[in-house]
Amino acid sequence: MFKHILALAAGLTLSFSVVAADVLKVSAIPDEAPTELLRKFKPLGAYLEQELGMKVEFVPVADYAAVVEALAADRIDMAWLGGFTFVQARLKTGNAVPLVQREQDAEFTSKFITADPAVKSLQDLKGKTFAFGSVSSTSGSLMPRYFMLQDGIKPEDFFSRVAYSGAHDATAAWVQAGKADAGVLNASVWQKLVDAKKVDTDKVKVFATTPTYYDYNWTVRGNLDPALQEKIKTAFLALDPAKPEQKAILDLQAASRFIETKPENYAGIEEAARAAGLLK
Repeated sequence: MFKHILALAAGLTLSFSVVAADVLKVSAIPDEAPTELLRKFKPLGAYLEQELGMKVEFVPVADYAAVVEALAADRIDMAWLGGFTFVQARLKTGNAVPLVQREQDAEFTSKFITADPAVKSLQDLKGKTFAFGSVSSTSGSLMPRYFMLQDGIKPEDFFSRVAYSGAHDATAAWVQAGKADAGVLNASVWQKLVDAKKVDTDKVKVFATTPTYYDYNWTVRGNLDPALQEKIKTAFLALDPAKPEQKAILDLQAASRFIETKPENYAGIEEAARAAGLLK
């Protein structure tokens, strides 16, 4: 699969014969299909090239952990991270810097879905099968699990089987195909699937929504030139939905606009990860 991702990247990303120092290397957690990640990034990459005056290259990765490792090893300069992957990156590097988040990431939610008309609440799923996204996903695993535990539901004891689809769109596909009785995915991807008619809402329904929490952000490695960090932040904050070309970029990112963020916003996610035993 990784070779397949690299092949897609070769065809869809920008390729340049310039020295590495002249390229901003960008990646993202693979929370959707590789083709979708690349489609979303292409116009944003072109915009950043124009605003920064340097080449921008998308670097696909095999899984969530690989993004954290790449940031820590300085193999990439910036990454689109979920809240939990940011916490992991911050703990591993000691200096990863969250620059911006989408406006809605300050009050993000996850949606519990099912194709079983008899299911009206989580309690109706006792003894049934359940699908999370990636084990490292904030909105597809960590925070839903955290809220379940707060409600006295330990997934491995409560459900007959717990599985991990690997991505939000895959979770929706599993539930629709009957591979799991229910599942959870982030609200943004759910809405995108509904709008694109990639999920049959006559069959699959949302039956519960989590409380809000902070989630995704664009993070840079801590040793990236501070002046460049500031230019990147300014470019994101300048994206204006009133300008058609920039609105198209924002729409692909499922963003109304970008706002500044800070490490302290993710303290609650770190607490949830420790409570779930996912951080030592």
